Amino acid sequence: MKKRLSAIRHVALDMDGTIYRGETLFETTEPFLALLKELRISYTFLTNNPSKSAKDYLAHLREIGIAANEDQLYTSTQATIEYLRNDCPQLKRLFVLGTSSMCAEFSAAGFTLVVDSPEAEPDAVVVGFDTTLTYPRLCRAAWWISRDKPYFATNPDRVCPTDQPTVMVDCGSICAALEAATGKKPSAILGKPDPAMIRGILHRHNLHPHNLAMVGDRLYTDMEMAHRAGALGVLVLTGESQAEDAAQHSPAPDLVVADLAELGARLRSAHRESIPA
Repeated sequence: MKKRLSAIRHVALDMDGTIYRGETLFETTEPFLALLKELRISYTFLTNNPSKSAKDYLAHLREIGIAANEDQLYTSTQATIEYLRNDCPQLKRLFVLGTSSMCAEFSAAGFTLVVDSPEAEPDAVVVGFDTTLTYPRLCRAAWWISRDKPYFATNPDRVCPTDQPTVMVDCGSICAALEAATGKKPSAILGKPDPAMIRGILHRHNLHPHNLAMVGDRLYTDMEMAHRAGALGVLVLTGESQAEDAAQHSPAPDLVVADLAELGARLRSAHRESIPA
């Protein structure tokens, strides 16, 4: 494990449950980020939630005390845009179920977003975590999908975590409704655990999978994605998953730590020992 840690040049950090919970930054986060800078290890914040734009997320990070730039953030919206550009370049006109922030990112990326009309035919449908979803737009999406238009999901999450007395229906549940109505599954589901998110980071920073550690609190998204991408999977026990969950999960995480402080100590030790005397 020390050898694997000594090869790490970049850390992909899940957000809620890993660096903060809700609006509260963990005490370990700022010292950990400072250590990464000391060790010359770059880092990226990852989120599966496409309802906010990259600018919105950067503003939120600033509010809780973390300064970051656009190159240090990667969202499921960005992963979806990159996938469509690289794998489906012929799809230019989209009918999108998403917030205004998400739609603006697709427009800025050069896609044409069609209006809700039977005459405005799209090339494809994109479904996100749409907190502004209306019944007519859900029906229009189902109509185009029933007409054999390919459709893509930004993330698989069925619910979005919240500390409020409600259930926040997420992208996966919206897709489940569309599948029930049309009998069709998404052509691709982006976001964690799809390894495209890690591939995007590797491409952006010119790295190999063994140079990247994926750090998160969920086994079935963060750790599954690390495994599928060939990156080092580090589970922190500050969020959803507990040690007993990790012990029973297959495949097991590469490394389980109590928090970012423990991971920082192990990275420091591994990198110090890798420096020739």
